[in-house]
Amino acid sequence: MLTVKIKAYTKGLVYKNNKYIRMLDEGRHWLNFNEDVIVYDMHRPFAPADDLSIYLNDSLLADALEVVDVKDNEIALKFENGLFKAVLPAGRYAFWKGMKELSFIKADVSKYEITEPIDRLILARPELLPYLRIYTVESYEQGLLFVDGKFASELKPGIYYFWKNPIVLTVYKADIRQLQLEMNGQEILTKDKASLRINFTVQYKITNVVKASENKEYEKQLYTLMQLALRELVAGYTLDELLDKRDAVSKTILDNVQDSVLVLGVVVLNCGIRDIILPGDVKDIMNQVLIAEKNAQANIIMRREETASTRSLLNTARLMEDNEMLFKLKEMEYVEKIADKINTLSVTGSGDLVGQLKEIFVPAKK
Repeated sequence: MLTVKIKAYTKGLVYKNNKYIRMLDEGRHWLNFNEDVIVYDMHRPFAPADDLSIYLNDSLLADALEVVDVKDNEIALKFENGLFKAVLPAGRYAFWKGMKELSFIKADVSKYEITEPIDRLILARPELLPYLRIYTVESYEQGLLFVDGKFASELKPGIYYFWKNPIVLTVYKADIRQLQLEMNGQEILTKDKASLRINFTVQYKITNVVKASENKEYEKQLYTLMQLALRELVAGYTLDELLDKRDAVSKTILDNVQDSVLVLGVVVLNCGIRDIILPGDVKDIMNQVLIAEKNAQANIIMRREETASTRSLLNTARLMEDNEMLFKLKEMEYVEKIADKINTLSVTGSGDLVGQLKEIFVPAKK
């Protein structure tokens, strides 16, 4: 006969010829011949050497254990004293009672939605990442959830957690901010056969994410619609008309495409011709026309000024012809100007100066 001492917070399992016999609580115990004892720490999960069902046949040991069965389509979240500790995959687990306050949350991972009362802080723990699919919808986005290829729900901005399983999940995300589409280098013939390259810009916004998701590469389809509308309209204008009415062209295109783009789930907010690039020879001709127009405008202004100056001189001459005092004032004005330029002035001859000037510049009346 041998004695064995079982310390506090431990349990002893007695084996005879490798077969479980009984459990020993804290204290000193006698062992029979060929009996061995394995001591288990009650702070740790119970991990027997043989199948757990064999040990549970002992009612004393079964009462000392808390057994958790996790099915194939489940996981269990283990909490000790209210704090998350571990994730238990499918299997059978046993824990010693009385050491800690244990609680478990079982989750069915065969479905994609997380309906169990699991806090998001727990879902963000690295222990759970192998069991989760995580999607993020930014503040400027709107998302759509498709389950096995079928539309399920809209996703507002936020972080979404789904169980990882064979169910196929697809999250389609669309930017719902104002977007811009650049159409550069569009080569188009005008009504008078002038070849142009046009840079066109479009501002648009997604208003129906579901419709946008139903159209493959809706951006390319929008590009094509705007391109065709631009070509059709420009082809109906001559070069001069296009240059004069480029703002009206943009408004007409905007009105023409609104109904067509609605099927894409978008609305065009604004569009416009940014640049009209002419061929080299046409550009030279336009420059020559511009120079000629500016020269003609300059000549008109010069002629207008000359006419006004001549008319002013004529009016002055008429006034001086009829008024001797004006002659005298004009004489004094010129004398003052001459005096500023020279030191001395000598006048020869007889007669009065104004009368002599009048004889020179004013023809005699018949």
